[in-house]
Amino acid sequence: MLRWLIGGGREPQGLAEKSSVQTIGEEQIQNPYTELLVLKGHQDIVRFLVQIDDCRFASAGDDGIIFLWNAQTGEKLYELHGHTHKITAIAPFSSSGVTEEKTDLIITASADRTVIVWDCTSGRQVQKVSCFHSTVKCVTVLQRLNVWLSGGSDLCVWNQKLDLLCKTSHLTDAGVSALVELPKNCVAAAVGKELIIFRLSASNNGSEVWNILEVKRLVDHQDNISSLVSVNDLTFVTGSHIGELIVWDALDWTKQASECNFWDSSVHPDVQPEIKLSQSPHETSVQHLTSDDECVFAAVGKGIYVYNLKMKRVIACQRAAHDSSVLHIEKLPNRQLISCSEDGSVRIWELREKQQLPAEPVPTGFFNMWGFGRANKQANQAAKKMQENTPVYFLELVGDLIGHSSAVQMFLYFGELGLATCSADHLIILWKDGERESSLRSLTLFKKLAQNGDLQLRL
Repeated sequence: MLRWLIGGGREPQGLAEKSSVQTIGEEQIQNPYTELLVLKGHQDIVRFLVQIDDCRFASAGDDGIIFLWNAQTGEKLYELHGHTHKITAIAPFSSSGVTEEKTDLIITASADRTVIVWDCTSGRQVQKVSCFHSTVKCVTVLQRLNVWLSGGSDLCVWNQKLDLLCKTSHLTDAGVSALVELPKNCVAAAVGKELIIFRLSASNNGSEVWNILEVKRLVDHQDNISSLVSVNDLTFVTGSHIGELIVWDALDWTKQASECNFWDSSVHPDVQPEIKLSQSPHETSVQHLTSDDECVFAAVGKGIYVYNLKMKRVIACQRAAHDSSVLHIEKLPNRQLISCSEDGSVRIWELREKQQLPAEPVPTGFFNMWGFGRANKQANQAAKKMQENTPVYFLELVGDLIGHSSAVQMFLYFGELGLATCSADHLIILWKDGERESSLRSLTLFKKLAQNGDLQLRL
């Protein structure tokens, strides 16, 4: 049974309007999220969620306000005001000096051309910078170097005190749309169709003088780069608006593999083909990428695809995973995926292995007369062995979370604490394991009864 609760702050919720009870469905026996908590506060589209620690997260969006929440209780911790336009980027980082204790901070960038650093413990504004000539589209923290980068018409390097260490000259009108950290003090910046590799270097004399040097431009994409993800210290991956996926070597920046036919049913013969006169770019755009050490998981148009890095091919897909574009996708610690879409849905998938049919026997006859039988037999045995050793996977829908009334922008996975989703309906929903939450409430009630009983005995 799917239970609805209302949350969003310390205020009493007695006057809040509760939704009717809904059933999650008996067919979703593997879906643990049977209870949800609705968090209210935002006045416009909520586009960003960032995790601060194991039980806190921040939300931000088009109203320019940042909220800090408790993921366990749904309590609103702080409401941060400082921006006058929508939030365009947000990133968490930890500040720690020689004598200072660790401080959890978040950086927010806005269309008002400012960047603000916030203290998550006190909710206060630590620092604000208003020297930007254009909107900052992305921010990335390089924890190892103790600096962070902002990307817009320029690529800027900052220290924790928001001192500008160095910057590039004006790149293009498109500006930097995405950044990813690479080994050897390098970063990859998506600038339109190009991928620019920059190297950062600090002064050897101990001063706060840094340099940022462009070392290479990669022009393999045919359209604007829409997504960028680091797999490990050896590999990173990019995706474009026309469905290109390119796997790069993170050390020498050479192209290792590519895929550009996600939407082509002939590439996936086990999938029922769709009859279409043409494929619009919107349906083939790579909206989001995530990865583990073995695979890259891509949100492409309405579908989700699993690309195996070792095999260099798509091993599983759901070409119509949602009714509209998939905006965000994440791999869970188990063999499950979660995806969310413009259609307002959040879905849970499990990557499963197909049962394969045995390989067909070697045909005999004409070729044996000319001595080709042995070669054919060897080739068929090799093919059969390869087929037996190459598992075939598929994605099965195991959960469908219906709660938002508009596009779900992204989500955060908190393990046993549940799932947080944000939407264009101005709401944040905490999805909970109903059995776990019920057990916790029973345990709390039992402790209170035990305490009251002990008090009565003392009296």
